[in-house]
Amino acid sequence: MPYFTDLAQQYIDGEWRPGTGSWDIIDFNPYTGDKLCSITVATADEIDLAYRAAERHQPAWAATNPYTRRLVFERAIRLIDERTAELTDVIVAELGGTQIKAAFELHLAKEFLRAAMNVALSAEGRILPSPVEGKENRVYREPAGVVGVISPFNFPFLLSLKSVAPALALGNAVVLKPHQNTPVTGGTLVAKLLQDAGLPGGLLNVVVTDIAEVGDALLAHPVPKVISFTGSDKTGRHVAMVAASHFKRCVLELGGNSALLVLDDADLDYAVDAAVFSRYIHQGQVCMAANRIIVDRAVAREFTEKFVAKVRTLTVGDPRDPATHIGPLINSSQAEHVTALVDEAVEAGATALLRGKAEGNLVHPSVLTDVPEGSRALTEEIFGPVAVIVPVDGEDEAVRVANDCRYGLSGAVHSGSVERGVAVARRVHTGMIHVNDGTVADEPIVPFGGEKHSGLGRLNGEHFTEAFTTTKWVAVQHGRTAFPF
Repeated sequence: MPYFTDLAQQYIDGEWRPGTGSWDIIDFNPYTGDKLCSITVATADEIDLAYRAAERHQPAWAATNPYTRRLVFERAIRLIDERTAELTDVIVAELGGTQIKAAFELHLAKEFLRAAMNVALSAEGRILPSPVEGKENRVYREPAGVVGVISPFNFPFLLSLKSVAPALALGNAVVLKPHQNTPVTGGTLVAKLLQDAGLPGGLLNVVVTDIAEVGDALLAHPVPKVISFTGSDKTGRHVAMVAASHFKRCVLELGGNSALLVLDDADLDYAVDAAVFSRYIHQGQVCMAANRIIVDRAVAREFTEKFVAKVRTLTVGDPRDPATHIGPLINSSQAEHVTALVDEAVEAGATALLRGKAEGNLVHPSVLTDVPEGSRALTEEIFGPVAVIVPVDGEDEAVRVANDCRYGLSGAVHSGSVERGVAVARRVHTGMIHVNDGTVADEPIVPFGGEKHSGLGRLNGEHFTEAFTTTKWVAVQHGRTAFPF
């Protein structure tokens, strides 16, 4: 596959070049175990080169007419359409994503590129009144300057573009570090797409590396003014601490332990469909996935029987096969973690209604219930094909259980009454929640982000402008100020 030979490099100052670190990141296909490529890691010196290139090229880009900037993203959309088959193959090979998942990711990537075209025109200024006679207060929206973006492995193409594209559209330059498990899909493939779409060199730089090589160089470097990070809450805490110590803004899109609530008047067949999709899409490796399915005891038996029956129909196997619903987890460590978590819950007293076996990185779906309070299966982000069903007595207990969690990213409520569903949804402490739908959703103009340990700040729509620009007050005195001395 040519992408894994041609793009197994760093992309700095418009040039493709090897890294100069002392070791290589080996990129494996998580289903077959085949080596896709190896990339010599970037060093702290190369991070400096990337940031300095971005700093050097950014002013001219900021001065470019925003209608011209947006043409890059228009062309990128056309290129995705032209290269859909190739891009799908890359997502399947590097992530173990199914055909369904790849189509979902590419569709959303195009939607966010369309959003970037609009964002390019969103940096509006204002004129504010002044109590001083003859004074005019102008408030300008200026690009932040250089933005550092760190993307995850689960939706790397989409989640890299989701920060990279609006940051560039608003006149910034970017240094992107993809996850080491998805260096091509989340990094160099994004650079190639935008390069081919006409983005001038030096505005997007991609450094493939690891903290073991560069430490905090990506975060602490003096050039970037904003850090956009998507990943775990543990790493997000560290990013926030380093950014704050260097007076940088950060946007953190972190993990989740979302709850899908099924009330006693819900359409159970529909709720089952929503819950199965929300739990098992991309093997459960989704921050918005429904880890906990909280069901009113009045309907719990019927719901559970239908849910387990549907999960049994899911096909586990080769992600290249269009019939496959569940492919491999990203690596053996994650597969072992998920298996151990299920074993631990069962040993502590949980009932396994369905206990999936592990075959290498393929982990078959599990369904647990009667999970003891405090179990990691209830409190942690599972990031694997494991559902936990929690029966409760009424909506008050459902809300209490949903809120008994350090995360607050997404959620869903199913009810036969929309307004009852909305009333319950508003009581759940989460940044996003959906009535009579799944927990996994994203749209370009809605505020996307979480509460508690699920992050800081928001992305999408007007929040892109807030995240990647700064305001400047320019006061103009048309008369003469009477100074007191």
